[in-house]
Amino acid sequence: MKAAVFYGPKDIRVDEVDEPELRENTVKVKVEWCGICGTDLHEYLAGPIFVPPEGSPHPITNETLPLTLGHEFAGVVEEVGEGSRFSVGDSVAVNPVYYCGECTECLRGDHNVCKKLGFYGLMGGGGGMSEHAVVPEYMINKLPDGLTTEQGALVEPIAVGLRAVRRSGMKEGDSAVVFGAGPIGAVTVQCLKALGAGKIIVCEVADARKKKALEIGADYVVDPTEEDAVARVLELTDGDGADVSFDAAGIQETFQSALQTTRKGGVFVIVAIWEGEIAHNPNDIVLKELDVRGIICYSKQDFEDTIQMLKEGKFDTEGLITERVALADVVQKGFDELVAHKDRHVKILVKSG
Repeated sequence: MKAAVFYGPKDIRVDEVDEPELRENTVKVKVEWCGICGTDLHEYLAGPIFVPPEGSPHPITNETLPLTLGHEFAGVVEEVGEGSRFSVGDSVAVNPVYYCGECTECLRGDHNVCKKLGFYGLMGGGGGMSEHAVVPEYMINKLPDGLTTEQGALVEPIAVGLRAVRRSGMKEGDSAVVFGAGPIGAVTVQCLKALGAGKIIVCEVADARKKKALEIGADYVVDPTEEDAVARVLELTDGDGADVSFDAAGIQETFQSALQTTRKGGVFVIVAIWEGEIAHNPNDIVLKELDVRGIICYSKQDFEDTIQMLKEGKFDTEGLITERVALADVVQKGFDELVAHKDRHVKILVKSG
């Protein structure tokens, strides 16, 4: 079968690999759609970051690069083992989180911060950028009638946005500012809207993403290249700053701006994955008594709730998709397109079938 295999920076190849076989407590899925995540792009440009390098296998999969990418995916069940709760033909979305089930965090129910945390499609086991995937049964989530596998491929990134908003402690009517309207920033905006945020402000420089942000729920868009973003956000929030803020861009400037545009006693959530260190003055946090929180992926509940919210029509998934490409073209029309024209896109989906 064909699969997009990561070998190192700027080296992803659509290879012929062995089709995976069903194992105990697994489900075999015919992959239909897989999203290209910002994390995948970070790996392509500067990896291995999450991908385990040679000599350092992941403790759960025992794999290193080269390995198949793709952790935002959905498809149709094509083979199950005896006693499975799923049936051939079920449309499913995959929650790609590996966890050990034994560490303090797992026993507490916080699988997303497991000491051995991993992701199918980043740390081994296979990946969604392939024609078939065999995954542990606990990762499988059946899609209800009315949801397509294309929508199923968006459950994973939307669950990240849901986690971010829940971690912020946002209350209905609270104001919010989101820095970056790429894939994760965009779903954060949608989750803010769905959960009853008041004024939603987005800071973004790309024209296509600015337009998309307004279409999917933002009330105002501020372009830092055209005006003083901090001053404008403060103006829009009566000089106080937003109740909650989110950095979904992951650069020095957005981190600093988020600190400056969050009200005293407010909450700043770091959503982005970073490629390196930045500098900041802790007094920016101390003197405003800010609560700064990070998130990593989502809980099982977040993932399941995202599916339910999709069923209820609370998200405009079509508004997130900017391109659909074939698996054979994933490097040129997917990864290279995002590198060259990132400003044009929110989410590129890969069609595996």
